[in-house]
Amino acid sequence: MLLSALRGQNTAVRTLERALARDRLPNAYLFDGPGGVGKQAAALGLASARLCPEAPGRGCDRCGICHRIAGGNHPDVRIFTPRAEGNRNLQVETLRSEILQFAQFAPFEGSHAFLIFPEADISFPEQHPEAANALLKTLEEPRPGVCFVLLSERAERLLVTIRSRCQRVRFGPLPVLVLEHVLEQQGIASAQWPAATALAEGRADRALALAQQGLAAGLVEQALRIDRTLALRDVGRLVELSEELAKTTDLPLVLETLAAIYRDVAVFALGLGPNQLRFRDQRDAIAERARELTPSAAAQRVARLIALPELLARNANPQIALDHLLVELSELR
Repeated sequence: MLLSALRGQNTAVRTLERALARDRLPNAYLFDGPGGVGKQAAALGLASARLCPEAPGRGCDRCGICHRIAGGNHPDVRIFTPRAEGNRNLQVETLRSEILQFAQFAPFEGSHAFLIFPEADISFPEQHPEAANALLKTLEEPRPGVCFVLLSERAERLLVTIRSRCQRVRFGPLPVLVLEHVLEQQGIASAQWPAATALAEGRADRALALAQQGLAAGLVEQALRIDRTLALRDVGRLVELSEELAKTTDLPLVLETLAAIYRDVAVFALGLGPNQLRFRDQRDAIAERARELTPSAAAQRVARLIALPELLARNANPQIALDHLLVELSELR
């Protein structure tokens, strides 16, 4: 849980380390960025760095304080997740009876207390402002030594007044090398890395989930098979493919994978270089398709594939939508 051990987030780490070195922690942070990139680890690393008696400002990851923070057993470091039911936003009663009570009397043991909110945009959504407004009063009149850390993938969903009271620290997608390191640490076979990292969108949690049981590799294989069927422009085969896809449980992932492949086809056709490809291990297949599809056609295929899940979410008939999509894709050349 050391800040210095956080990989792929150098700018965020430097920002936090500067605040620690100057002993000028704000009363509220907003860690903004994708999920699975280290925001919660950074929040716990910040707490360790501030509270560790052995290595003040850095944390040692060895002493009892650091171990208790990492294990969720330190009285001055609390994590408040969204509630498990309904729309998951925190109720104002919970905020007043548990969270604000904690903030009022903390810190109990150390010099600072940290209140960490994973998925803060879900706990305090803009459309349910009651709890957010109650929190805002505490942010406006902070108790010395109390630091709120809000973690969010969609910071724009938080009230503007909440955002304005927080110092924003941005976290970006993780580089492929960092994702590969995570997969290696978790014992994932290297053969699964290329597909998983290509589809992970820079998220370690997503890379791990996609690498399990070869899920990512299977998605890539299925997407390439769909593309080969589209290239035949055989209506009968397209109807069969549509029926098959309509029964696929992970259809959104299949469509997302196919869109990512066409994105690479467009990149290759534009001559932007192999280093810009997400599926570098599929370079030959992508190069072949780039000779047959124009960059414009590949980009239009991406747009159509991205739009379909939203159409299906609006209760469109899956079979009819897929029939239309596959015929349309086959004609984009």
